[in-house]
Amino acid sequence: MTHANGNSLTRRGFFASTGAAALTVASTPVVASVEAGSASNFKFEINRTVDEWLTQLGEQSYAIMREGFTEAPKSSPLWEETRAGTYHCKGCDLHNYSANQKVVLEKGWVFFYHAEPDSVLMAIDGAVPEYGAMSEDAALIELHCRRCAGHLGHLVIIAGGMKHCINGASLDFKPTAA
Repeated sequence: MTHANGNSLTRRGFFASTGAAALTVASTPVVASVEAGSASNFKFEINRTVDEWLTQLGEQSYAIMREGFTEAPKSSPLWEETRAGTYHCKGCDLHNYSANQKVVLEKGWVFFYHAEPDSVLMAIDGAVPEYGAMSEDAALIELHCRRCAGHLGHLVIIAGGMKHCINGASLDFKPTAA
């Protein structure tokens, strides 16, 4: 499915395994919860209304981070960024990734070997046929910011190993001062 602005490949429900319907109510702070085991009462540190998220993120980043869309390949300049620096969540400025863990792959998204400790959470996402899912029952591991629940991307096997495949529109890059 394509988002109205044409920059997204597919729509998946935000935290598909939890059905977070709270995103549709603009006057209520958005609070996502993880419904797995003892984490069922987990609350994110950053909570905003839909209007506040739209103001903070803009339309494209909102669609990706709050609605689970995926940006088009090579649409973000961050996919080929090679300078030293850090990558922060666009929703809350949490330091999620560092340039020394980044790998540039021709696929057109931002890839990392690892996230910063305690900076991302994982959820189960439904099958995404555009990514070559083997069947309708196949699922991907979705990556979210630990502080604000913003959808960052997915954990994928590519180029000989497991990588974090991240939407550039979910991140702010802060180059290291020279």
